[in-house]
Amino acid sequence: MMESFNVFAAKLLPDHELFAAGHKACQGCAPALALRHLLKAAGPNTIVANATGCMEIISSSYPHVAWGVPWIHVAFENAAAVASGVEAAIKVLQRKGKLDPNEKINIIAIGGDGGTFDIGLQALSGMLERGHDVLYLCYDNEAYMNTGIQRSGATPFGASTTTSPAGKKFPGQRTEKKDLAEIAIAHGVPYVATASTSYLFDFNRKVKKALATPGAKLIHIFAPCPTGWRCNPKDVIRLGRLAVQTGLFPLYEMENGVYRMSLDLPFLKPVQEYLKLQGRYRHLRPEQIEHIEEMIHIRYRRLEAKCEATQKLAAELEAELAGSGEQEG
Repeated sequence: MMESFNVFAAKLLPDHELFAAGHKACQGCAPALALRHLLKAAGPNTIVANATGCMEIISSSYPHVAWGVPWIHVAFENAAAVASGVEAAIKVLQRKGKLDPNEKINIIAIGGDGGTFDIGLQALSGMLERGHDVLYLCYDNEAYMNTGIQRSGATPFGASTTTSPAGKKFPGQRTEKKDLAEIAIAHGVPYVATASTSYLFDFNRKVKKALATPGAKLIHIFAPCPTGWRCNPKDVIRLGRLAVQTGLFPLYEMENGVYRMSLDLPFLKPVQEYLKLQGRYRHLRPEQIEHIEEMIHIRYRRLEAKCEATQKLAAELEAELAGSGEQEG
């Protein structure tokens, strides 16, 4: 039954392949899966600005390229800035009649967590603040994997990396992960969403919604890395699901100030189910796992409260506007 469902479900996705097979990603690479399905949703009328990182390295080693759309390799820090320039140039060409002003060209900037949370944050902030009609996709594997598994601003508390090694005094990474989605939302943009390579239909829907929304938007996709996480490649999809089901990486979207959960969970699974599959967490003691669990539940409750509050406020404002319209009529 499950096999027939998967075959049916696969038919619901576009069959075109704009991110070619045969690239040099590691076995089980979730970020590569993210790019494949990003382009399935975006389609061929797309231009990509891709920051230096794993996905640039594995997809563009001369003389080969995996991209079936116009693609620009840019520096680690400026994918958002280059995409902003491309978007501005297209507007000028459309205004001058050199491009069809009614043609929708999708402009997408792509960066990993290092090129987004850290090195590229300034350019991203500028793109969001100026309101360029660009979708920024951050594929998050929670460290600088391409250069040797160093910690980034996305590395979660307790994870061991080459620059936050687990020792007797400190349990790996000492700080909490930045909240990229909230940083983007603080810029007043119309659409921000989280996604996962383990929930591809949800990701496909969010990409299409983002591209149909005028202005700057961001999707933060959780994409496990077997090499850096020291896990079995066969567990990549399972890990992505567990990250969502434990509340560690909730799936939600913010549209015009209103938060909505993408997956209604009746309960959160114990985070230990997620942690035990990864070598980067094998050093954690019970009290450290308890701290991680506690922080997850605090953040999850805050998110649920935002969803409830913003939806209630939106309904109240809609009712007020409807009432004002009836009085004027």
